[in-house]
Amino acid sequence: MGFPSLQTVGHSIAAAAVFCTALPAAAADVALAGLLSSRAVVVVNGGNPRTLAVGGKTAEGVKLLAVEDGAAVFEIDGKKQRLVLGDHAVSSGGSGGGGTTVTLTGDARGQFITQGSVNGAAMRFMVDTGATFVSLSAADAARAGVDYRNKGQMGAMTTANGTIRAWMVPGNTVRLGDITLYGVDVTVQEVNMPFVLLGMSFLNRLEMKREGDTMTLKKRY
Repeated sequence: MGFPSLQTVGHSIAAAAVFCTALPAAAADVALAGLLSSRAVVVVNGGNPRTLAVGGKTAEGVKLLAVEDGAAVFEIDGKKQRLVLGDHAVSSGGSGGGGTTVTLTGDARGQFITQGSVNGAAMRFMVDTGATFVSLSAADAARAGVDYRNKGQMGAMTTANGTIRAWMVPGNTVRLGDITLYGVDVTVQEVNMPFVLLGMSFLNRLEMKREGDTMTLKKRY
């Protein structure tokens, strides 16, 4: 018997989110805006674009380590992060309430796209408050070790392209910045997807606040 009908997987971060009280900004958002030979154009915390040479560092401590194969490698908060054009990386820090926060900056279309991981496998996320679950393609599921065919519960999911089969698999580890949640339900669809949709099975366990093109997320439990 399939799992209960899933809500439509949307591509909008509009009204479905419940936004909470303001949180202090405790994170840096780094976006890769351009590549110029051995230089990278970065935007930090939504500010003006800045060009860094390899070895250069911003006032916020973002250091460019290398430019390679259409991507740039940075050191952010002491950690290496590889970004392709349009990617965002978030650093994180504690808040007064003892939780962990990350801050994301939206792109020109208002979408929040960033790096993260599922079960330790690197993924490109798009925040989607219209999606009931964190949603992966079959290819991403394979990289993350999600054995949906044997361990998942099959059901139907309504998308913009009609109703498709999907498998719900519990018990996954999802990480965004320094926020790591365990026991996260994900769904797997046998279709091509440009991003992993970061849906409400992850976001419901966070407090969210959006101001303009900035979204702040705080771990609640």
